[in-house]
Amino acid sequence: MKNKKHHRKEHESPYVISELGWKYHHLGIPTETSIPGERYLEEYGMYVSGFESSPYGIEWMRFEEGSPLSEIIQTLPHIAFEVDDLDREIKGKELIGEITSPMEGVRSAMIKENGAPIELIEFKRK
Repeated sequence: MKNKKHHRKEHESPYVISELGWKYHHLGIPTETSIPGERYLEEYGMYVSGFESSPYGIEWMRFEEGSPLSEIIQTLPHIAFEVDDLDREIKGKELIGEITSPMEGVRSAMIKENGAPIELIEFKRK
């Protein structure tokens, strides 16, 4: 197995994709602009839009004042990866908040890596 700290070449995928099997899911981008078709997530005090229609997995996030989510999530874009075992993948990582279940069959955690928020998502498939 390659050392995860190795310097990769331009044509190589990131370690989490090539070695750990993580799969790109979406890019979450904070915005202050209301976007038609937004969906409100009351528990998080935020609106989301774009994910369903973006061929690239772009999701816009607009936060209400007083949203319980961390400032880093509200102010910096995050990349999200689908993982097979969320508990295994977050071991030894710096968590931002708690593990959540935004909908049935889905578990999610935000970690901080090199100052950037990264979302890890586990889907329980039937």
